[in-house]
Amino acid sequence: MYERSETVETWALYLDGQWRAATGNGYFDSIDPFTGKVWSRVPRATPEDVDLAVRAAHQAFTSGPWASMTPTQRGRLLYKLGDLVAMHAEKLGELEVRDNGKLLTEMLGQMRYLPEWFYYYGGLADKVEGSVTPIERPGMMHYIRYEPVGVVAAISPWNSPLVLTVWKLAPALAAGNTVVVKPSEYSSASMLYLARLFEAAGFPPGVVNVITGVGSETGEALVNHPLVERIAFTGGESGGRAVYQAAAKSFKRVSLELGGKSPNIVFDDADLDDAVKGAVAGIFAAAGQSCMAGSRLLVQESIHDAFVEKLVAFAGSAKLGDPMRSDTDIGPIATPPQFEKILNYIAIAKDEGATCVLGGEQASGRDLDGGLFIKPTIFTNVNNRMRIAQEEVFGPVLSIIRFKTEDEAVQIANDTLYGLAAGVWTQNLARAINLPARLKAGTVWVNAYRVVSYLAPFGGFKNSGIGRENGKEAIREYLEAKSVFLNTERGVPSPFVMRLPGVH
Repeated sequence: MYERSETVETWALYLDGQWRAATGNGYFDSIDPFTGKVWSRVPRATPEDVDLAVRAAHQAFTSGPWASMTPTQRGRLLYKLGDLVAMHAEKLGELEVRDNGKLLTEMLGQMRYLPEWFYYYGGLADKVEGSVTPIERPGMMHYIRYEPVGVVAAISPWNSPLVLTVWKLAPALAAGNTVVVKPSEYSSASMLYLARLFEAAGFPPGVVNVITGVGSETGEALVNHPLVERIAFTGGESGGRAVYQAAAKSFKRVSLELGGKSPNIVFDDADLDDAVKGAVAGIFAAAGQSCMAGSRLLVQESIHDAFVEKLVAFAGSAKLGDPMRSDTDIGPIATPPQFEKILNYIAIAKDEGATCVLGGEQASGRDLDGGLFIKPTIFTNVNNRMRIAQEEVFGPVLSIIRFKTEDEAVQIANDTLYGLAAGVWTQNLARAINLPARLKAGTVWVNAYRVVSYLAPFGGFKNSGIGRENGKEAIREYLEAKSVFLNTERGVPSPFVMRLPGVH
């Protein structure tokens, strides 16, 4: 088992290829959610630091080695970075566990898979092709070229800090942009460590910069900076709305990956053992701290009672404990504010009349007393108008809702402000093929849940966000299309009339 060091590590900002303290020499503590103790100190960047980072990124974009690199050369750097990430996967995984309390077994898997994003986009870097248009105007040639947008601000959350940052970094860099990363103040260490690997891979100074700090200070300064051309944000709905409103003032390009209240639908013809595991994966993996969490479990009435009984028995056997241990199933809640928020929602659900059939309280006992643990919680007798069914809890809290028919299941599933993900459990082939088209969700899993790939676009409908990450769609988010008209004939027609076909 991994042994926690008692040494408190102090980190530095990464600006323009240099490691430095924040201009105000401020720091904040990062707390290990399992022990409740300080394990690292992170620089509290100021707006002045943000300005230095953005200007360094702008300089790197407009001049210097990065600006003159071919797409193939950029791709090779991304490949080299992928190799380095693979070599340091265990260290990166351990840092994330210390910061946010996720299971080491899961984080090691994530970090070992993470290089694939750099390999994929490294290979895609020189596959971005323009096109020649068969223009209808005689004597005129037209072609389309795709160009990087410029400085990208990448703002990532605390629940999956590195994965969700790399989803932005890899396509943005493959497209030729430069990036300023602002990780969550609750989980900055892994991104600062990754910056060391960018440096080791040979990325020129200023191409990637990492500023750490409080959102109201560093995040706001970054979003509002005049040299930032595009913002890629993952976080809560309120944070995304604030970013969107701020970006609109200067018409910055924005992508937002926000919250969800995703339905996980179990039909009476499903393999119930698989569906039980899928329900648990949807809400209790990562202690429910996932934007794609299947927090609403829709169960067909004919199997409701039997399914709930199996689910409660299985979820109730989950072991809470040290996320560094291989036999732990559920780790702690990542932050004290989130811990209090979840307990508050549990109280709201009870007040609304939902029936708590499992958990519903803080977990305590040997090995748990120092951490932020909440028992896996399941509510039945939930209707879709309850707050517990409409608002994102972001914790190990499951709401079970009955339905009778497929049409009713679709109506309940879509009756929310969100549309990030959905799950369907059925052995009916026609339903498996046809139902995803009826669900208002950016990702639909059939007989699976919580599966992602660098090849598969990810993003949401409605209040779950704007734009897509992963796949070919992601690199397009970081490119601008430019039309070029080339006159191949001598002699310019009347300058007072727009040149149109048939107009001389």
